[in-house]
Amino acid sequence: MVFNKAGEKKNVANSSILMYNYNWFMICINPGILEERFVKSKRFVSVLFDLLQQLLETEDMTDALSGTLEMLIRVLNCEAGAVWLLARESDFLLPVVSAGPVNFTNISTENGVGVEGLVTRDGTTSLISDATSADYPGSVFDDCGPTVRNMLCVPLRNLTEVVGCIQIVNRKDAGGFDAEEVQLCERVAALAALTIEEKGFSVSAGAKKDVLISLRGIIKEFPSGEGVLRVLKGIDLDIYKNEFVIILGESGCGKSTLVNIIGGMDHLTDGTLTIDGKDFSHPTEKELTRFRREYMGFVFQQYNLMPNLTAQENVQFIADLVKEPMPAEEAIAKVGLTERANNYPSMLSGGQQQRVSIARAIVKNPKIIFADEPTAALDYQTSIEVLEVFEQIVQTRGSTVVMITHNPEIARMANRVVKLRNGVVSSIRINLHPAQAKELVW
Repeated sequence: MVFNKAGEKKNVANSSILMYNYNWFMICINPGILEERFVKSKRFVSVLFDLLQQLLETEDMTDALSGTLEMLIRVLNCEAGAVWLLARESDFLLPVVSAGPVNFTNISTENGVGVEGLVTRDGTTSLISDATSADYPGSVFDDCGPTVRNMLCVPLRNLTEVVGCIQIVNRKDAGGFDAEEVQLCERVAALAALTIEEKGFSVSAGAKKDVLISLRGIIKEFPSGEGVLRVLKGIDLDIYKNEFVIILGESGCGKSTLVNIIGGMDHLTDGTLTIDGKDFSHPTEKELTRFRREYMGFVFQQYNLMPNLTAQENVQFIADLVKEPMPAEEAIAKVGLTERANNYPSMLSGGQQQRVSIARAIVKNPKIIFADEPTAALDYQTSIEVLEVFEQIVQTRGSTVVMITHNPEIARMANRVVKLRNGVVSSIRINLHPAQAKELVW
């Protein structure tokens, strides 16, 4: 048994974890002991309870680790962080979750190399007070994240081995990490490692992915009064072939602006955009037209169908614009509307109209499909039906799908989830086991 904040007993299935770390739990539930041993630790009591609940009660281990990392970063007032797990077959570390302005997706690091690898190999905590010192061994953050000033990296050690590490980077306030904060992270890491073992959670390096879209230092500014409004403030992001990427973020964070730039519907102010190995940072209008026509498919919240054309004629109209389209009737069949092919939009439900919109996108055989809030105007059941179509596109057609949504539940079915905040990438998460559309609930 374990006690909650109210002093009530609570059942927890992971009994081996509780027995192994009993002293840690006693500290959590007894502020008197906490005050005696760690004078300044009172402020961590509620955090420890929340982390315990996060790890032991969240079914999805990736969600549990993501929540744990974000909570540590917030409590310790840091800039960024990552959780790394060791893929045994390759002896490489993989970033399971990351937070802050980092781009770790499709990146691995060799066990024993850099701070992350040394901590995992040796099983000892590394506290970097000054990353400019000569003995700093380097980190993946040096190339993929903010400039490292200081860092705390603690091993994920279960009963028998080290399975990875938790890495926290850059205190926002003055000073580094004190002994109390180091011990907090070590205890959280120990509990996380035991939970990983208990749930049989593991990672595999898999095959290296091919980059389809690469963004570096993307800035977008709009005129605003006498000055400018900077909406995108330096986006670094890679999007890979045949993956499903979801972009999340609050209203005004730059989601649609980013997709409009990638899709050739807007121009970047600064930075570099490369698509399929070609530089599209500053294309001509002719290049843009060809690019949008041959590379891209678009699905919007509003269906934008031509009301005087049937479903199949709407799709055929787009097919006639490209060189090697699939037959319009095939595209209609792939979205399950063969029996409605001769119906006009006014005769179709909202979900059926959206599926026609998807058929128009795939009829071009595009390499990339952009979807901007495609389910926002639909009810739950219709949304699931539409999402199942996108699921099939990724699985059977080999297209890359980039979807904007405000619904975090939909993010569960993506290969990766990119969160934007205030014009920058705040976190990138890999879904090692994406959910099926039919499993989503909201």
